[in-house]
Amino acid sequence: MKVSSKVSLAAGVLATLWVVGFVFAATPAAQEQPRMRESIVGKKAGEYFKNVSTSTLKELSVDDFVASMGLISANLGLDCADCHPNAGTDKADFVIDTPRKATTRRMVEMVATLNRANFAGVQRVTCWTCHHGRITPATTISLDAWYDAPNIELDDAVRQEDGQPTAEQILDKYIQALGGAQRLGSLTSFVSTGNALGYGDLGGNADFTMLAKAPNQRATLITYKDTQRPASIWAFDGRTGWIKTPRGLLGEYELIGSELDGARLEAQLSFPGQVKQALTNWRGPATRSIGDRDFLILQGSGPRGFLATLYFDPASGLLSRMVRYGPSPIGRMPTQIDYADYREVGGIKFPFEIKFLWLDGRYTAKLNKIETNVAIDATKFGRPSVK
Repeated sequence: MKVSSKVSLAAGVLATLWVVGFVFAATPAAQEQPRMRESIVGKKAGEYFKNVSTSTLKELSVDDFVASMGLISANLGLDCADCHPNAGTDKADFVIDTPRKATTRRMVEMVATLNRANFAGVQRVTCWTCHHGRITPATTISLDAWYDAPNIELDDAVRQEDGQPTAEQILDKYIQALGGAQRLGSLTSFVSTGNALGYGDLGGNADFTMLAKAPNQRATLITYKDTQRPASIWAFDGRTGWIKTPRGLLGEYELIGSELDGARLEAQLSFPGQVKQALTNWRGPATRSIGDRDFLILQGSGPRGFLATLYFDPASGLLSRMVRYGPSPIGRMPTQIDYADYREVGGIKFPFEIKFLWLDGRYTAKLNKIETNVAIDATKFGRPSVK
């Protein structure tokens, strides 16, 4: 992916969205950039956007369709403007059919046909299977690569390895490492404040605030300092999720696809005493590496094909990484969150550094203050203010 045009400062910790600068999906049917003038709830991508015609992508929810565009971009090593003329400017044309868009449509249909004809509809072939970040798939291995570093690509699915502790033991150790079930159970809310730093100095720095209320409500506010750039807001009230990114394609909208499942999970894990119930069908444990260190991983399931893989430090028991996957017809859409710099607040350990990576960029939130068990206005978790 081309950092020069793809990376922007995305606002929101543990947020789940395809956010600021995500302006490459298609042009809304209303012929204007919507700011919730036309609700996406109940609409499929083929209804809401013009000229979305592939048999599988047109059936996606609007927010998942936008996320799938990031997946196509990453799979081919392209950016928005490579398919959509003038993307990233006020003269962008997302409706026009370019040769590359026409080819992409054929490839999306080909992937669906391959899985249907050869794997009983199970997703075994995706765009990444062949392209690996290249427009034209390579057909011959590089011998330097063959005799050099091992392939670091990992299976999405986790398989249990022999000789490891049980999933119950790993989760119990995590709860104990954070302060124990009793202390975690006494946590009713918290407010975190700090800074959000954009990747590669793109997008600038911003003030960061995250508010959470047990058992599963959370809101994130990013305020850009010394600029006229409007604030970005993510909110989840325990049932409904919203995002407001004034410079994004959809502006403000309600979450309805797998990103809603992601928002729900991350809100639940803000109160980790309920980690065992946040996912179902736990699989593993197994061992995977981050850099030169090995971690114990567990994987659980959510609704509608949603998956999440959790990486635990075997020494401390603390959570170091979560990768969640939303399903799409062209491959799973990953979002990765890294947790570091755990510090004790009121007898409970919180990560004071959180790195968020998704298909359209990455940023790091560095916290300087966390207040626990404070009163929070319930409206903070609802639809963002129109102000």
